[in-house]
Amino acid sequence: MSNFPVIFCLNIPELIRGRAGRLTGHLTGWLCTLKGLPLTYNKDLQEDKEPLFDSVETISSLIKISSGVIKTLTVHPDKMKAALSPEMLATDIAYYLVRKGVPFRDAHHVSGECVQLAESKNTELDKLTLADFTKISDKFSADVLQIFDYEKSMEQYNAKGGTGSKSILWQIGIMDQWLASV
Repeated sequence: MSNFPVIFCLNIPELIRGRAGRLTGHLTGWLCTLKGLPLTYNKDLQEDKEPLFDSVETISSLIKISSGVIKTLTVHPDKMKAALSPEMLATDIAYYLVRKGVPFRDAHHVSGECVQLAESKNTELDKLTLADFTKISDKFSADVLQIFDYEKSMEQYNAKGGTGSKSILWQIGIMDQWLASV
């Protein structure tokens, strides 16, 4: 008998995301097999069936499960906003420094120092003062205090696949076109 309690309400999206590793593994193996085909008698294609059928079965079941999740999903924007934390924007500090000419590897380290300082002062990251930031790096100026805006943070990613509203609306448009065609 297990020492762990039976869990009836699993976090389905996490389990779905977990399957991505297996699917990526199958794809990688399949691509490696195909890569060698021009030099062979194609006997290695015997090995492509099992991962292919497993991938089709997995994706089919994930689509069914995902649609069930989406149909029953209730979004609580107020709870989502309440769960936001300034530490989620630590990477934005690094991007801020990159825009000031600091290489990302250094900017990432400086961002970590800012998080450590906030923790040592037992305060939130957005409560650090300009003096606190400039003690860590002379690249900080008064505009650093403006990066702690969740919507601005999200909107800065307008590349294809990004989280900015322009990108999201573009992605929705692509999916609408695809759904209309099938």
